[in-house]
Amino acid sequence: MSHPPTLITSRPLDEYCRLFGLTRSSLGTLPGPVLDCPGGAAGLVAEARALGCQVIAADPLYALPAPDRTALARAGRAAIATAAGTDPGRYLPGGHAHRPEKYLRSWDRAHRLFAADSAAHPDRYIAAALPRLPFAEGTFALTLSSYLLFAYPELFSADDQLAALLELVRVTAPEGEVRVHPLYDGSGRRCPHLPELRAILGAHRISTEIRRVAPSDPAGRPHRILILRAVNRRSSRLRTPAGIHRTTAQPARRTDARALSPQPSTRAAGTSAADAPTP
Repeated sequence: MSHPPTLITSRPLDEYCRLFGLTRSSLGTLPGPVLDCPGGAAGLVAEARALGCQVIAADPLYALPAPDRTALARAGRAAIATAAGTDPGRYLPGGHAHRPEKYLRSWDRAHRLFAADSAAHPDRYIAAALPRLPFAEGTFALTLSSYLLFAYPELFSADDQLAALLELVRVTAPEGEVRVHPLYDGSGRRCPHLPELRAILGAHRISTEIRRVAPSDPAGRPHRILILRAVNRRSSRLRTPAGIHRTTAQPARRTDARALSPQPSTRAAGTSAADAPTP
């Protein structure tokens, strides 16, 4: 399994909460497990367990030997450090623009947690890549996907994005939801075909919402996430992580590539200051 040329990040739990509009208490009361896809070298699986929340991380990274995973994580940290040194206001979360060392230390801690936890609990780290996930339908109470589908348009075409979103919804319980961030690429360009994408998801009986997430600290910036929910799908019994059943990946649902092609009336909107990108 080859690993795509994406930045491997080591984000801590608090950064996940900030990105996705979550709290530690809300994670601790979820009725079932959480999927983090892609999981990267984050500390979420280990940190959430202390809250009573079980997380499964999926990423092609986990097919690699531990030293290779470490090397990629260190390269990701170096890229963030360089970007922060060039433009801290753009690449660091609110409150950290003048304290990049503190922010990077949080990544270092998250990576140490990831390294130890993935060695101790390898069953929580599944080598898999969108749009094919080896999980049964309706397995997760909440699914999170950060810095992938819209961040790398050179890797994910419009059809690829649609197939991946459909797959994320498939493995999420009907009463649960999928949260995706960011909605722009590394240059800060908002996805130009997002309205068409949402319309097609609606045709698949998936509701979508773009939610404005307020900053968690006074110096932070609000941002937007995409939320997806299955409509009128039969409820399924949520499984605990120990009972997660792998399944043969389902064939991707057929999509109409022409429907997602940029139309003459579609205007690509650049991101606002509120949506300034973070690698």
